[in-house]
Amino acid sequence: MFTLRCILGSSAWRKRIRLQNRMSTAAPSVAAVCQVRATPDKEANFSACKQLVQDAKGRGACMVFLPEGFDYIGSSREETLALSESLSGDIISRYTQLARKLQVWLSLGGFHERGHEWETDRRIYNSHIIINDQGEVVSVYRKSHLFDVELPEKGVFLKESAFTIPGPSLVSPVQTPIGKLGLGICYDLRFPELSLALQRHGAEILTYPSAFTVATGSAHWEVLLRARAIETQCFVVAAAQVGQHHEKRSSYGHALVVDPWGEVLGDCGGDKPGMVLVEIDLEKVSSTRRNMPVQKHSRDTDFYHSLEKT
Repeated sequence: MFTLRCILGSSAWRKRIRLQNRMSTAAPSVAAVCQVRATPDKEANFSACKQLVQDAKGRGACMVFLPEGFDYIGSSREETLALSESLSGDIISRYTQLARKLQVWLSLGGFHERGHEWETDRRIYNSHIIINDQGEVVSVYRKSHLFDVELPEKGVFLKESAFTIPGPSLVSPVQTPIGKLGLGICYDLRFPELSLALQRHGAEILTYPSAFTVATGSAHWEVLLRARAIETQCFVVAAAQVGQHHEKRSSYGHALVVDPWGEVLGDCGGDKPGMVLVEIDLEKVSSTRRNMPVQKHSRDTDFYHSLEKT
């Protein structure tokens, strides 16, 4: 049996989903995928996230995923830049201490990191940070694709590049207690080339911590996450922001976990902060790829670029 536990607010409920018997004798690891409503108040945000991490650890999670903007979501460009920090600043220091104290791995997905030329250009990275259970930063991925989108009919006007530097490259998947983890952030979800590159380099799980708008989330969120899972035959883990952050911005919510077949294993809904706890059974990755060997059937790179040569 597979046990899924969704915790929303202070209440808990359990839903059991029957899956095929596991072939592996090793017990699957438990991941906690969190849903947060961040505001410009960094202290309140840390307190809320800390409580989620503590609750997740108490319920058996060995790794906890927090969404994009877990540190804060500013109400203006000026506020967003003013609240930013370096990797050696107070916020990441607190999270490394928390990880070490609780002996839990953390995915902090979407930290407002001051750029290397901060003193001269006042620009930041949107950074996804992995911290191990010893409190060490083991991987940093800086968001590659920036959300510059205007959808007047949907009321969406965001220009991330006005204050954010695109990351220079992908980073190799990192070995964690739940499996080999490939890192993305939010808008990266729309670019299948990224997920396929991570899969080719060994990713068993893809993670997209996000703060999707309500308009784009209701239209595309679940569809995109399931597509990335199906085409890579990976688990996909997506922590999310939810609700009203300030007068100018709201997020869709629905933190999701999807298995390699494209089945949604957990959904936190679109109303409240909380988390979903899910067992990651890597045998499902192996069996899916063995039974439908998509990557073996793929043609070489030149084949897919052949149209460009005609």
